[in-house]
Amino acid sequence: MAEAFDELKTEVQQIIDLIAAKQFQQAVEKHADASDLLDDLIDHAEDDDTLVELSHYQVLLNHLHQKIHNP
Repeated sequence: MAEAFDELKTEVQQIIDLIAAKQFQQAVEKHADASDLLDDLIDHAEDDDTLVELSHYQVLLNHLHQKIHNP
């Protein structure tokens, strides 16, 4: 699970970097990958603390989605 969290963190940072570079199509693709990974992590979360942390990423991904589609 820790490896998946690290992967999620990396993908979210890449989305932020792509938005900053105004590479919106790549950001859309990376966002889809990160969303799939997040959904998988939520499905396999075993405790409430993990779900709370994942919910923070869910909010962040929703915000980044808005930034991508409304630059």
